[in-house]
Amino acid sequence: MPHAQTREAVSINIRAKARQRDLIDQAAKRQGRSRSDFMLEASCRAAEDVLLDQVFFTVDANTFAKFQALLDNPLPPTDELRRLLKTKAPWEK
Repeated sequence: MPHAQTREAVSINIRAKARQRDLIDQAAKRQGRSRSDFMLEASCRAAEDVLLDQVFFTVDANTFAKFQALLDNPLPPTDELRRLLKTKAPWEK
């Protein structure tokens, strides 16, 4: 059964060494942000990168050749494509 997404705030607790905390605090202060805001944004950015890097698929040589041809000769932009590119990613909603 899929998770129901909520906007309710939850706690995330971690342990860090004093030097790690101090480094994070220094960077957060430079950006005028709280430690929590700084850490949450950095963690979410890293999580997005990991998830996006995990996309892998295989295709046969013929399908890859067709894919390569599309990359080499892209179709002109359409209103649908423009709308898609303006759509927020699920983690941005």
